[in-house]
Amino acid sequence: MPVKPPAHDGSGKGSASEAGKEVGRKTGKETGKPCPICGKPAVEASRPFCSERCRDVDLNRWLSNSYAIPAAKDDDEDAD
Repeated sequence: MPVKPPAHDGSGKGSASEAGKEVGRKTGKETGKPCPICGKPAVEASRPFCSERCRDVDLNRWLSNSYAIPAAKDDDEDAD
């Protein structure tokens, strides 16, 4: 049986979880996974990030070589 969302009391004040969802609604629909940079709910418009800022932080980390893809050393390169 589906669960109904809580009703709003009209006061304009929501719970902390509702406040976090408001941010996601401004930039797009929320996705199920959290942002890999800050952990907030990711939004469809910037997926897998929560905002353009976190997207730019990730790009900067790649461009500054903060991230590295591990590779195994291949001993056959010198075999020629």
